Amino acid sequence: MKVLITGAAGQVGSHVAELMLARGDTVLGLDNFATGRPEHLPAACRFAEGSIADRDFVLQAFENFRPDVVIHTAASYKDPEDWYSDALTNVVGGANVIQASKAMKVSRFIYFQTALCYGVKPDEQPITLSHPKNPANSSYAISKTAAEDYLEISGLDFVTFRLANVIGPRNVSGPLPIFFSRLRDGKRCFVTEARRDFVYAGDLARTVVRAADGTGHGTYHFSSGKDIAIRELYDAVVEGMKLNDYPEPDVRPLGPDDAATILLDPSRTFEDFGEIRFTPLSEFVPRAIDYYRSYGVLGEYTHLKLKPETPNGR
Repeated sequence: MKVLITGAAGQVGSHVAELMLARGDTVLGLDNFATGRPEHLPAACRFAEGSIADRDFVLQAFENFRPDVVIHTAASYKDPEDWYSDALTNVVGGANVIQASKAMKVSRFIYFQTALCYGVKPDEQPITLSHPKNPANSSYAISKTAAEDYLEISGLDFVTFRLANVIGPRNVSGPLPIFFSRLRDGKRCFVTEARRDFVYAGDLARTVVRAADGTGHGTYHFSSGKDIAIRELYDAVVEGMKLNDYPEPDVRPLGPDDAATILLDPSRTFEDFGEIRFTPLSEFVPRAIDYYRSYGVLGEYTHLKLKPETPNGR
C-alpha cells in the first residue's frame, strides 16, 4: 500500500510511518519542520519538504506518488494568537490535502481533530459524539474544525479521530515536556486541579494503521475514557526522572480559559475497533524522558490563551 503522511516528522505522523514501513508499505512523508524534527523520520521513508498551504507543492506530491491512503497529521498549533498560521496550515492546507485526495481518488483519508472542538465548557461529561461542535475558545480548534467540516462534505471515505491528550516520546507541546524541562533545570512547576485523559502516541498509531486498512468509518473519539489529575502526570515525570530532591509544585486554581476536564466517550471506537490496550503512564513516560535527554525539548506550546509554561495542554 502507498501511504502519504502529512506532518510525518511530528509525534503522531512519525509513529504511524514507522509502523507502516515495518510491515512493508511505501510511505511518502510531507513536513515543513515548523514543529516536526528530521530525526523523527524513519530512514526508509520517502520525503518531500514543504508546506501543505502551498497548493502546487501538495498537488505535485500527490501526482508523483499517487497514494492509496492519506494520513493527515500536519497542523499549526504553536501560538494561540497566531491566527494566520493556524488558518493557513490547518484550513488552507487541510483543504489542499483533501482536494488533492479527491483528485487522486484515494481509498481512505485519516484525519485528527482536537477535543477542543467541543469548547472548554462542554455540556456533558463524558462528551459523546452527538455533542455539538463549539470551538470558539481556540484558534487551533476553530481551524481544525473548519478542515474537518470540509472533509465531511468531500465525499471521501474517511475516519476522523477526535483526540484525548496524546503524549509520549516526540511530544513537543503540553505538560510532559514542560514538566521535564523545568524539573531538569531545578525550577518549580505549577499544576492546576484540571484532569486530562493522557494516551500514548504509539497506541494511537496502531489504531490509525487499522483505520488505514479499512476499519471504521466516520468520526471516533480516541480516548481511554478515563481522566487523571495533572498532578499524577507530574508525579510520573518525577518518578521517571528518578528525582529525590525536587520542588513541590505550586497548585493553582483553573484559569478562565481552562477546562476542568475534557473527557471523551470512546464507546463507538471500542465497538468498531475492539479492545485497545492503553499503555500506562509508568511505561511511556520514562520513554519520553529518555527521548528528551537525547534530543532536548523543542518548545512549550499550548492551544489555549494561557501562560507559555501552562501544564494543561490540549
